Amino acid sequence: MRHSRVINHLGRTSSHRKAMLANMATSLILHKRITTTTAKAKALRTYVEPLITKSKEDSTHSRRVVFSYLKDKTAVAELFREVSPKIGERPGGYTRILKTGHRIGDNADMCILELVDYNEAMLGGEAAKTKTTRRRKTSKKKDEVEGEVKAPKAAKEKAKKAEEPAKSKESAEEAAPEE
Repeated sequence: MRHSRVINHLGRTSSHRKAMLANMATSLILHKRITTTTAKAKALRTYVEPLITKSKEDSTHSRRVVFSYLKDKTAVAELFREVSPKIGERPGGYTRILKTGHRIGDNADMCILELVDYNEAMLGGEAAKTKTTRRRKTSKKKDEVEGEVKAPKAAKEKAKKAEEPAKSKESAEEAAPEE
């Protein structure tokens, strides 16, 4: 029986699992969203959310504790400078898992793991810009428009044919020297 065995080992040794989660947490902090399997995303969520909570208090001790988990100086700096002020008032739940379907090769459940405050589409900032109105053309108007389009085309073609001989005469006169 597996009573009180909560951790998902992800089929890896302890050192491999710690290194993988540290690398994935670094990628999540730097890029704000990553695509991974659902099992890894759930394991990463329990790994990275305490680190984000720790980053709310910017002290040397908390930076060293976070660095001991991440092992990447740029990720620690990014976490404390940019991510922490943005999520300072949020009481937990810093990540979101969006399921995207199954991977083609092995049919594994895939998802996108992202930081909640960095998704502009969900926050509504980008949705207002891309919203446009679409109007449907009815068949009556379409027939009228097609009739109007055909008539001017025929008239334009006749006008072009009439202008071509006139242009050739003008170009011949320009080519001849004037005396």
